[in-house]
Amino acid sequence: MGVIQRFKDIMSANINAMLDKAENPEKMIDQYMRNLEDDLGKVKAETASVMAEEARAKRAYDEALAEVEKYQKYAEKAVAAGNDNDARVFLQSKKTAQSKLEGLKLTYDTAAANAQKMRQMHDKLVNDISDLRARKETIKAKVAVAKAQERVNQVGSSLRGVSNNMSAFDRMEEKANKMLDTANAMAQLNASADTNVDDLARKYDLDDVAGTSDIDDELAALKAKLN
Repeated sequence: MGVIQRFKDIMSANINAMLDKAENPEKMIDQYMRNLEDDLGKVKAETASVMAEEARAKRAYDEALAEVEKYQKYAEKAVAAGNDNDARVFLQSKKTAQSKLEGLKLTYDTAAANAQKMRQMHDKLVNDISDLRARKETIKAKVAVAKAQERVNQVGSSLRGVSNNMSAFDRMEEKANKMLDTANAMAQLNASADTNVDDLARKYDLDDVAGTSDIDDELAALKAKLN
C-alpha cells in the first residue's frame, strides 16, 4: 500500500510543480511530459513487481488449497476402508494445512488488492499521458498564436509611430506649398507693377511725339501761306 501512496505523491508533486512554473507553457508542458514519462516507467516497474507478488501469493494459496483437498480425500478413503486411525492422521494434517491456507488466503487477497490498484494507477497514467500528448500540440499551437499576436501588436505600435511621422510630413508639405504659392503671388504682383510703369511711360512718350508732329504741320502751312 505504501508504494501506491508514494506514486500518488510523485504525480501530485509534478502537477503542482507545473502549476507553480507556468511562466513558459510551451517549455513547461514538455518538461511535464518528461516527468510523466519517467513516472510511468517507475509505476510500470512497481506494478510488475506487485503483480508478481500477487502471482506468488496465488500460487502458494493454490498449493495450500490443493494440500487441504488432498488430505480430505485421503481421510475419506481411510474411513471408507474402515481405518479410522489413518483417517484421524489425515484429518489432523488437513487441519494444519487449513490453518496455513487461511494465512495464505489473507496474503493473497492483500496482494491481489494491491495489484489491482497498481494496475488501475498504471492504466490511468497511460491514458492521461495519451490525452496530454494530444493536448500538448494544442497548447503549443495556442502559444504560437499568442506569440504571433504579440508580434502583430508590436508592429501595430510601430506603425502608429510611422503614422505620426507621415502626418508631420504632410504638414511640412502643406507648409512648403503655402510658401511656394505666396512666392508666386508676390512675383505676379511685382511683374504687374513693372508693367504699369512701362505702359504709363510709353503713353507720355507718344504724347510728346504727337505734339511735335502738329507743330511741324502748322509750320509747313504757315510757310506755304507766306510764299
